[in-house]
Amino acid sequence: MIKRASALTLMVLFACFTTGVHAQATRTWVSGVGDDANPCSRTAPCKTFPGALSKTLAGGEIDALDSAGYGAVTISKSITIDGGAGVASILAQGTNAIIVNAPNAVVTLRNLQLQGLAQSGDPGLNGILVFAAKALHIEHCVIQNFGQNGINITASDGGQVFILDTISRGNLGNGLNIAATTNAELVTVSGSHFLNNTNGVVAGNLTMTTLVGSQATGNSQSGFVVNSSNGTSLLNLVDSRAINNTVNGLAAGGGSASARIRISNVSLFGNGSGMTIMSNGNIESFRNNVNLGTGTPSILQNLQ
Repeated sequence: MIKRASALTLMVLFACFTTGVHAQATRTWVSGVGDDANPCSRTAPCKTFPGALSKTLAGGEIDALDSAGYGAVTISKSITIDGGAGVASILAQGTNAIIVNAPNAVVTLRNLQLQGLAQSGDPGLNGILVFAAKALHIEHCVIQNFGQNGINITASDGGQVFILDTISRGNLGNGLNIAATTNAELVTVSGSHFLNNTNGVVAGNLTMTTLVGSQATGNSQSGFVVNSSNGTSLLNLVDSRAINNTVNGLAAGGGSASARIRISNVSLFGNGSGMTIMSNGNIESFRNNVNLGTGTPSILQNLQ
């Protein structure tokens, strides 16, 4: 009788486990009129990104059916979150809108609007805070008005971040802030805009960052900054612009480790100083750049 009871118990446990596994889907859906008690199917969608995430298999996708606010979310596995054609937003007060802490995972964030309400008494912290990911793709997103940074990458795993056609604006910190802790973080930015932040882009410790066809405009400090006190940091800037930044268009150095900016077809207009080079900093030019501000382009190292 004891053996038969034990076997029955194992069968029940196995049935519960398999039911839990099958409850997760490769594609789930959210809607402003959904309910997180639903299975997150297209006809019975969930209401929030966290609710759908728990019911989506690793490597799957969450899609928004309509314009709505879908809640701050922490991501710990491979996933795609796509806001679709509407306004899929996250309004964050006193917290981060999205945290990515997913070692060895591939995460895609697409068509999202993140709002931090910087002028409120309780603004959001960071729009996207990255602790770990093998690869993170941020595509066609608007990130605005956060109390700290629009995108804050602080990682130790040496992963890669790809930012495409994204706007980060009105943040009280930096539009894009990068500072690795152990292994160099590789960041590639294409067709993106960093507007009206404190600094547009800051590439700090142990970073290798490349921006192509991007712009930093109207920031209260500098457009593009590279500095380091831990390992070499490099910022490549190609076909890009720094315009009307109060202090500097480009600023390199100021820390205890090497910090370099390499520029090709870069234009600097209306900045307090076009280029500033500080201790352990260097700006290397391919000679096809325009600097209509002040600064000392004569000390640049030409690469051809």
